[in-house]
Amino acid sequence: MCLAVPGRVIEIEERDGTRMAVVDFGGVVKDVCLEYLPDLAVGEYAIVHVGFALQRLDEESALKTLELFAELGLIQEEFGDPWEAAAQAGPEETAEWTGREAGR
Repeated sequence: MCLAVPGRVIEIEERDGTRMAVVDFGGVVKDVCLEYLPDLAVGEYAIVHVGFALQRLDEESALKTLELFAELGLIQEEFGDPWEAAAQAGPEETAEWTGREAGR
């Protein structure tokens, strides 16, 4: 699944002519491109999809969404290590992800 996730900007810098931010997604920190929201500031929240900040979001909405995503396990699913998830899953679940029969 690929979600648009709210995150809080904790640092902004320019890298190779591109405005970039370090964004905290409820404890998971990632680099995000700010080219679509050039006036986004440190401390503000944005909806991020595939590494791009797409829309500014108020803090209350962002925190509610992050809490819900965490309850549903979606933060780990979105940002976790897929190899680790596969190693922890049983053969039937791994087969479901890959579209193959278990044991083959």
